[in-house]
Amino acid sequence: MTQHIYLEHANITVSNLQEAIQFFQIAFPHFKIRGGGNDVREWVHLGDDYTYVAINQATENHIKAENNYEKIGINHLAFVVPNVEDIATNLLNNGYQRDYPKQVEEFRIRDYFADADGNQFEFVQYLSEVPEERNKYSNYVQN
Repeated sequence: MTQHIYLEHANITVSNLQEAIQFFQIAFPHFKIRGGGNDVREWVHLGDDYTYVAINQATENHIKAENNYEKIGINHLAFVVPNVEDIATNLLNNGYQRDYPKQVEEFRIRDYFADADGNQFEFVQYLSEVPEERNKYSNYVQN
């Protein structure tokens, strides 16, 4: 049996827990709160049976994140999705904006949105099951 490695969860801290939950449930309507608590800080695990986002309520106010690829830190998290357009439409209809131009490539489509704290998320739809095609990195068109 071949076992694939995948990201089980990402753990982020946000300025507004309810707003972050809303962002992810707009992008992924099937995501449910798997668990949560309020021990040191309020937190939830939001996702499905296979993947989730651990979301923590910040206890101090800090400057919002900048998407600056020249500084040390995480630049974005990416989710493989069955239909990028559905997610983009849901996010755009709920007031979120693209954080980077949508990229339409021969074998994948990528779209980028930021939450209210400036955390960037990539949504990628693969148009092929062939690894050599899925992982091709040339000839993309920006929309």
